[in-house]
Amino acid sequence: MVRQTRAVERGQAAFAAAEVVAVALCGLVAVLFLGLPVFAIVERAIEKTDLLDVISSSEVTQALRVSLVTTSISLALVIAFGTPLAYVLARGRFPGQALVDTLVDLPIVLPPAVGGLGLLMAFGRNGILGSTLDNAGIDLAFTTTAVVMAQTFVASPFYIRAAKAGFEAVDPDLEHVAHTLGSSRSGAFFRVAVPAAMPSLLAGAVMAWARALGEFGATIMFAGSFTGRTETVPLAVYKSPETGIDVPLALSTILVAVSFVVLLTFRLLLKRAAFNV
Repeated sequence: MVRQTRAVERGQAAFAAAEVVAVALCGLVAVLFLGLPVFAIVERAIEKTDLLDVISSSEVTQALRVSLVTTSISLALVIAFGTPLAYVLARGRFPGQALVDTLVDLPIVLPPAVGGLGLLMAFGRNGILGSTLDNAGIDLAFTTTAVVMAQTFVASPFYIRAAKAGFEAVDPDLEHVAHTLGSSRSGAFFRVAVPAAMPSLLAGAVMAWARALGEFGATIMFAGSFTGRTETVPLAVYKSPETGIDVPLALSTILVAVSFVVLLTFRLLLKRAAFNV
């Protein structure tokens, strides 16, 4: 009986060890699959190109300038319009709220190219608002403004979702106390709700900016790719292989570095937000 029990225990131990090995191998394969392309970009960029010379070239600097300017403007718009909306969704109860919630999330699951086509059909010369804008002397499609609009469209949900979660985590009683102390509704919002939800707001802003920086499909559909005007870093990466691999490798290395920093910052802000709850 004792021998039989020991045999069963040895069998269970062997099976557990086999499970651990199988899980470890699956995890290793997944990590290698996800990490190898990123490593290859950086390794090839260092080996095959003179990064400093390529990064200082006019093609790269123009793409970086367009991306930095447009993403900064789009982030400002996302925060300005998204913060009140996130607060209303977190605190309010109104007819059609589920529909608004769904519309906010829609750009996340919608293919970016479809979003760009939608912007073109709405704001292009032949779009729904095309004649009205044309009569006012406003031309949006295939301009730098179109880049900002495309980035704002695809990046907004990332900020609004995080901001809504942050406001939901703030105890409404804190705002009620502020009201009883003479603070107005807007005063309680800016002095109580926003500071308390700040880690979530910052995390959402970081992710929204990163999404805007990496935007490709909606931008190329609505804004096109014109050097120095609408050609952002992702568009330059797509176009550059026609003339060589140095520029896309350098730009991709920059995006990899920025993405790593963004994700690290996002994780730290989320930990801070969870600590403050």
